[in-house]
Amino acid sequence: MSNASFEVPVPKNEPVRPYEPGSATRKSLKAELARMAGEVVEIPMIIGGKEVRNGNTAKAVMPHDHKHVLATFHQGDAAAVDAAAKAAKAAEKDWQAMPWEHRASIFLKAAELLAGPWRDRINAATMLGQSKNVFQAEIDSACELIDFWRFNAHYMRQIYSDQPESSPGCWNRVEQRGLEGFVFAVTPFNFTSIAGNLPTAPALMGTTALWKPASSSVLSGYWIMKLLQEAGLPAGVVNFVPGSGRQIGDPAIAHADLAGVHFTGSTGVFQGMWKSIGANIHSYKAYPRIVGETGGKDFIFAHASADVQALVTALVRGAFEYQGQKCSAASRAYIPKSIWPQVRDGLVAELKQVKMGDPRDFTNFMNAVIDDGAFKTISGYIEHAKSSSDAKILFGGECDKSKGFFIQPTVITTTNPNFKSLCEEIFGPVLTIFVYDDDKLDETLTLCDTASAYALTGAIFAQDRYAAVKMAVRLEHSAGNFYINDKPTGAVVGQQPFGGGRASGTNDKAGSKLNLLRWCSTRTIKETFVPPKDWRYPFLGEA
Repeated sequence: MSNASFEVPVPKNEPVRPYEPGSATRKSLKAELARMAGEVVEIPMIIGGKEVRNGNTAKAVMPHDHKHVLATFHQGDAAAVDAAAKAAKAAEKDWQAMPWEHRASIFLKAAELLAGPWRDRINAATMLGQSKNVFQAEIDSACELIDFWRFNAHYMRQIYSDQPESSPGCWNRVEQRGLEGFVFAVTPFNFTSIAGNLPTAPALMGTTALWKPASSSVLSGYWIMKLLQEAGLPAGVVNFVPGSGRQIGDPAIAHADLAGVHFTGSTGVFQGMWKSIGANIHSYKAYPRIVGETGGKDFIFAHASADVQALVTALVRGAFEYQGQKCSAASRAYIPKSIWPQVRDGLVAELKQVKMGDPRDFTNFMNAVIDDGAFKTISGYIEHAKSSSDAKILFGGECDKSKGFFIQPTVITTTNPNFKSLCEEIFGPVLTIFVYDDDKLDETLTLCDTASAYALTGAIFAQDRYAAVKMAVRLEHSAGNFYINDKPTGAVVGQQPFGGGRASGTNDKAGSKLNLLRWCSTRTIKETFVPPKDWRYPFLGEA
């Protein structure tokens, strides 16, 4: 056993490849897209390091061409969950006993594999299976996941180095142990990086995981699992079990070995899981850790002093990148009447230039929404606006699912500060704008703060610094990630730890050591070098 005190390589954010025309990186990715589109992969569950096929299969398709099948995947059930829990239990002792630097090495190697030979494969799977353009895939499935693995190892070293003071004659120290049992990692379709981070953050800290990927992103999840195996992750540390939420979630939440939940998804599902954990609390070995990020109704609030061109750019990017299918996407905006004509004309002019279609065409800024369920929900909000007397469609509003699930970038304006699309999460390319009187800044800030149950991200635009200070203070609890003169999306690991409060989640800040602390259990050790041999204290003596 080595007695060295190791340092982790200092992490740096992975550079984003531009994939400019004529570049070797563009040519290589295009070739992988063509290869992957030309095959149909059979995806098994991976439990205890073994591929498991039970014949209960579903299809993974391209959202932008929903008749094109990319894969068939085997779906788990209660028996699969039980097998995964047993595999996690079998792996737990040896995994927790592994020296921390060897655990770190596995994920640092995974980062290097993703930065190099696996980059095209994971990006292509994300582009085809989740309908992301090349830039959105690159910053997500490559750069952010690489950053998670590199920075998490760095943060783990910081956590282990944080030790208490010792008084004379004794030595105080703390150990960070892995949790007893498995963490149930439930991951979303919209970010491949989140899908890779949710099961591996607990694993890095010595806790095993059962990973249920979203059914609409199984393809990229499967290739991440295969990458982790190539990086040397031992069998049973992470168990990959696709399937429906109820078929996997109910038995996982009820299992006696549940040590925690690491979740990104809808508020309703997360609240239901929390209730189930409460109902089962008597049956667990320890109180499960519950960490969740559950969406948002994110805002851009402009002051009359805002830079109009910067504001328009933030509205286009913040609302419509990846079809608005980001927890952080700008879904509502508050614009003062004095600059509204300029903002309106600029926004419409820019949106007229936005192209939408297949992500294999790199000139497309937008692609398809994820599936038919999302298409119906989003189009329902648009139809509601069309039929409402207190709202109108400023731009877009057309929906077509004949080939792919395409929805135009849509801008709704409303005179009702409590209008449905201004208050409820939509998770699609729909931006609702409320125009306010300049002299009603204070009451409009209150409307912004209270219109939604969420508090994930928000942005303010103002050149007047006194106004910016006032807005930031008034909106203090409205967003866990707050932006000044920038769009409310694009948090970077190590720079803007991500998470929000209220109905947006537990704000445990993925991309920081705060999140990792949730996946370990501290043991405090006090060693006394010369212990007392008389129980009597000096105060007991007679005067």
